Amino acid sequence: MATARLDMRLSPDVKAKAEKASALLGVRSLTEYIVKLIDENSTKVIKQYEGMTVENDVFDNFIRICEDLRAPNKKLADAAALTQKQRIK
Repeated sequence: MATARLDMRLSPDVKAKAEKASALLGVRSLTEYIVKLIDENSTKVIKQYEGMTVENDVFDNFIRICEDLRAPNKKLADAAALTQKQRIK
């Protein structure tokens, strides 16, 4: 059961379009329609910003490079030491 509230004001035109769209889709209420839109869009946005898709050859190349890792060079070691010293995360 939903317990959080979201109050919003919209123009009469936007409300009318949303009511028409929800009716055309057979959704029981405007609230249900808006909740569905928010849920679907939020999931899409989160996935877009928190995920990444790469082509197989790019992934294979990345794995190959990771497996061939060598000790870091002096510049990389110095940069890592500096970030630790300055507590940069």
